[in-house]
Amino acid sequence: MAEIKIVTEKCIGCKLCVSACPFSAIEVEEKKAVILDNCTLCGVCVSSCKFDAIDFQKDETQSTVDISSYNGVWVFAEQKDGVPNGVALELLGEGRKLADTLQSPLSAVLLGENVGETAKQLIAHGADNVYLVDHPSLKNFIDESYADIFAQLIETYKPEIVLLGATTYGRSLGPRVSSRISTGLTADCTKLEIDDERKILLQTRPAFGGNLMATIICPNHRPQMSTVRPKVMKAMEPDSSRLGNIITPNVKIPENLKTKVLEVVSTLTEMVNLTEADIIVSGGRGMGDPKNFALLEDLARVLGGAVGASRAAVDAGWIEYSHQVGQTGKTVGPKVYFACGISGAVQHLAGMSSSDTIIAINKNPDAPIFNIATFGIVGDVLQVIPALISEFKTQLG
Repeated sequence: MAEIKIVTEKCIGCKLCVSACPFSAIEVEEKKAVILDNCTLCGVCVSSCKFDAIDFQKDETQSTVDISSYNGVWVFAEQKDGVPNGVALELLGEGRKLADTLQSPLSAVLLGENVGETAKQLIAHGADNVYLVDHPSLKNFIDESYADIFAQLIETYKPEIVLLGATTYGRSLGPRVSSRISTGLTADCTKLEIDDERKILLQTRPAFGGNLMATIICPNHRPQMSTVRPKVMKAMEPDSSRLGNIITPNVKIPENLKTKVLEVVSTLTEMVNLTEADIIVSGGRGMGDPKNFALLEDLARVLGGAVGASRAAVDAGWIEYSHQVGQTGKTVGPKVYFACGISGAVQHLAGMSSSDTIIAINKNPDAPIFNIATFGIVGDVLQVIPALISEFKTQLG
């Protein structure tokens, strides 16, 4: 059992561990550190102590699985109406690099109805194999049946690495599958690479509200599973001449499901998908009032873009959560990102800093957003945005 304790003979009560603990689980009493009951055994305090006064005993987990029998990189090819989700293509691009490093095949798992042509697109985007399960019951995503089939495929073919997009579907499917096959899952990764020496997957993700980056490994279980945020990887250019195998495995299609999709409703906000938009106009608390978001909608409409928002604007109830960009919202990477009245908190930057061009509008010249902006406009957003709308209408006809 994992255990952490203070070595009182070495502790001098310097309080370095107190400031390092992200859970406020350490106090100093009578010049000695004391670990409180709310300690999560995260171990962050250990490296902060300069006197080796913290003894941390970790659990040693032994795997009963022969990990040498697992091989290959898999990508869950999320699709809707036969159109692959952008993150699936991005993961094929990243998966290609991982597979080449490991000298193993890259495969896509495609579930749906009448998606044979989609399988060919996946091969063009880098897949060596496509495991295709085509059945009428799989037309709409149902996590119960998708997880059952995915788990069957993993148990049969034993991939070494499984990647899913950190989308609504992927975040629902990933935990279900990892639980069924008794392996770990690292969520919301922003970087993947192979350790040269151990040949295991290094999975990097933001931690503690985006204030640090944690690299996580799964050395004793297989497959190594990750969900990856959209727009942080790059898709390969499609090559229609690529050859690959379309495999139709023998799986048991689940019946008598507890859930059923009766109707799929597309809302107005889905007309321009935030994670797929080339231009995003985002607003923050600097917009001053929820009614001023109409200006952002007008600018987005003129440019053919989508409307985003900071967490502050969403928490204030000015706009729906589906528009939120940032650490606790969507990760985007458009060609142009307008940050209007957004100060530039690190949590927001984590969701949009990969944008090709960032245009910041803020009346505070010292706002952190200007540190990463391609172009900055110091001024009142309520004056600047109408001027931009007028000019773009003139230029675009």
